[in-house]
Parts: sequence; C-alpha cells; structure tokens
Amino acid sequence: MARLSLDIDITFNDFRLTLREDLELDGITALFGHSGCGKSTLLRIISGLETRAKGRIALDSEVWLDDTARFAIPAERRGVGYVFQEARLFAHLSVAGNLRFADRRSRRIASHPTFASVVEALDLGPLLERSVATLSGGEKQRVAIGRTLLARPRLLLLDEPLSALDGRRKGEILPYIAALPERFGIPIIYVTHAVEEVAQLASHIVVLSEGRVAARGAADETLARLDLGPLTGRFEAGTLLDATVAGHDSHFMMTRLALGSQAIWVPELSGKVGEAVRLRLRARDVSLATARPHGISIRNCLEGTVREIAEESQTAYAEVLVDVAGNAVRARVTRMAIAELELGAGKPVHVLIKSIALDRLSRRR
Repeated sequence: MARLSLDIDITFNDFRLTLREDLELDGITALFGHSGCGKSTLLRIISGLETRAKGRIALDSEVWLDDTARFAIPAERRGVGYVFQEARLFAHLSVAGNLRFADRRSRRIASHPTFASVVEALDLGPLLERSVATLSGGEKQRVAIGRTLLARPRLLLLDEPLSALDGRRKGEILPYIAALPERFGIPIIYVTHAVEEVAQLASHIVVLSEGRVAARGAADETLARLDLGPLTGRFEAGTLLDATVAGHDSHFMMTRLALGSQAIWVPELSGKVGEAVRLRLRARDVSLATARPHGISIRNCLEGTVREIAEESQTAYAEVLVDVAGNAVRARVTRMAIAELELGAGKPVHVLIKSIALDRLSRRR
C-alpha cells in the first residue's frame, strides 16, 4: 500500500484548487465529481505536468514537490504513468510497436510487468500486428493502458479514459481495468464523473466539489450517503452490495445470493457456490413496505431498519437509507409515501427489489 501526501494550492482564472489529504492508495481510488471541480487538474499536479501549484507532494517517503524549499522533481522522474482521455498512440507504429517503445525505454527500471504479462492481462495478442488506425476506441485505450504499464510506473493515473466510449465499449474495458491492481500491484487513481464507473472499479473514493474535498472513504459507504446527493447525482444514486453465491435454480435460470442471513434472487450467474459477488442497486429501483406483501412479482423482500431519511422540500422526493444485514440500502421514494407509511429512523421495513434491477459488477479482490 502506498501513501500519497498532498498539501497543495493553485489558482488560475477564477478557479482555486486547495486540499490537504493523506491518501492510502490500495487498489483503485476514484477521484469523482462534476466537470470543472478540479479532478484533472489534480492529476496533472500529481504527475508533475502542472507546475504552477504551490505546496508539498510526497509518495511514501519520496518528496516530489516542496515549494518552500524550491524543490520539484520533474514529471519524467516521478515514475507516474498517465492515461489520458484520448489514447495518444503513435500512429506510425503498430500495436506491438507502441508497446515495445515503452518496454525498451523502461527496462532499466524493473523487470515487472513484462511485455508478455501486459499483453495477456489486456488481451492484446490478437491486436499486436494491427495498425493503430484500424482499432476501435476501446481497443485503443487498452493499448494505451498497456503502453503505460510497460513504462513500469509506481503509480498509475487514469484521466476519464472511457469518456469517449459508448456503454457497450465501456462494459468491455472496465473488467480489464478492475483487474490491474491485483495483477500488477500498481495503485491507481481513476478520474471520472460517472457513478457506474466508480461502482465497478473503486474500493475508495474522493469526492471533489469546487476545488475542495467534499467527502472521502470506502466507495460503498460514500455512495450511500444521503448528504452527497447533489454531488453523486440523484438519478444514478444507489447502493453497492457484497453477497456470495448460495445456489442456482437451473429450471428458472435464477441464482440465489446470500446477503448476511437473507437471500437475494437474480437472473442466473455463472459463479460457483461461495463465490463473492458485488451488485449495484439504484435507489430508484427500491420500494419500501411496512408489512411483507403477498401476490407480487417482485422476488426480493429483505428485512431492514430505517437508518436515515432526507426529504427534498422543494420536490416530491425523499431519500431513505435502510440497514439491511449491515448494508446501507438506499431508496428513492416520494415524500407522500414517507408520510403515509409514517417512516422514521428506527422503524422496521421491508425492502422490495426486482431481480432484474440488480447489476452484477466485476468483483475486486
């Protein structure tokens, strides 16, 4: 685990980015927030590409910036790999040529990752002899990530690498990115404004707003917080659930998952019994009841207790946080429902979830 210490301040035009944080980098840390909040600027400061920042930056015991001592390690000596929104591949080289360019330049640094391991991890073998011009957007980004890995960085920065891809292409590349920390042991800071990417990839999240840190913590706990609605988004707000495969029903092609002592049914998954599964559940797909309903098509009725309610006085809606087997499940309902059901903190409720509303995510180890 690496520790990134940041005490920085930068002002340009009418924007100011200022923060003082110690980040434990383990796996993938998402840097999340609306456009213009300072995410990409922070990445450029960390990498050394933005040189106007004042303050101090250190990775573990190595100081990269200390303006009081007029000291700054240049970008090329920080050992940081940077993947941009655009792949920025060398158009005159093949895929193999792009990868070998980085491999040759960094062989003196370390022997890991190897050329072969990067090709295997990103499934680049079928692309090696292809011209860059013939690649799809997703393929280009896989090559760009592979080339950056072969520069053998100590820290990998990904700046909205999927922003130019459609939903299907994103779905194809996300599992590759999710597997990188375990495969190569390199911590990743991943910039995005897309909740679904945070849910799929991140173990930790730092939420930026107007140049400052608004929240930070475990991804599942932070995304469930009701007070961050304006920053994390209402429409895509929801919950991450960690469950295990408990059994399969081959006749109905359904899988039973264990969430604590309770069961969740989902369309058939390929996992073995006992395998860990991460699910994403949107708040708008959750209903609440004060009594267990009968004669309905919804397959999942979980017992829980209301933990917190946040009503939006200027709208018809309210957000409810329910404790279910130690998980914070978020539900978006109307204020009328809150009143009629007499919901309040501590009240037992039943959480109703359609099986088809649960999205399986790549499991991070």
